[in-house]
Amino acid sequence: MRTGFTQKMTLAALMCALICVCSQIQIPLPPVPLSLSLLAVYLAGSLLGPSWSAAAAGAYVLLGAAGLPVYAGFAGGVSVLFGPTGGFLLGYIACAWLCGRFVRRFGFSRRALILSMSAGTLACYLPGALWFMLLTGTDLSRTLAVCVLPFLPGDALKVLLAAALARRMEKPLRSMGL
Repeated sequence: MRTGFTQKMTLAALMCALICVCSQIQIPLPPVPLSLSLLAVYLAGSLLGPSWSAAAAGAYVLLGAAGLPVYAGFAGGVSVLFGPTGGFLLGYIACAWLCGRFVRRFGFSRRALILSMSAGTLACYLPGALWFMLLTGTDLSRTLAVCVLPFLPGDALKVLLAAALARRMEKPLRSMGL
């Protein structure tokens, strides 16, 4: 096994753990809690690249689906994954992958990171809102009012913080060969 592979796998596991921890730092709002989990997903995407970040986010989703209490509010189980917020959880995988893909393509400038993470936010919101609409029978305007618009200011702050953290972490990780 190559050292780089082991390092990336370890970093992906650490990012998965960070997503688990950040999911518990939350404000419980019905029907979608406001948590810091997307901050960790943004970091995973920007630091790990598309494949490893999607693996980290996918591992998080699978851990929760297996019943471990890693989702917001220490929730877990397939009922959460197939519940009204399940599309957002699956959107974490798309968010991480897209963020990683964009960062690989456009680099680590502040602007590139912010645009990459913003695109990742859209990749999370799209399946989340569609899944919510499908399960609840809610129309688009109500779904946007409940599941998207209240979270945009917080997600904008998470993007700015994650971009600043990623810029600080990129050079040390690169010097380690990651």
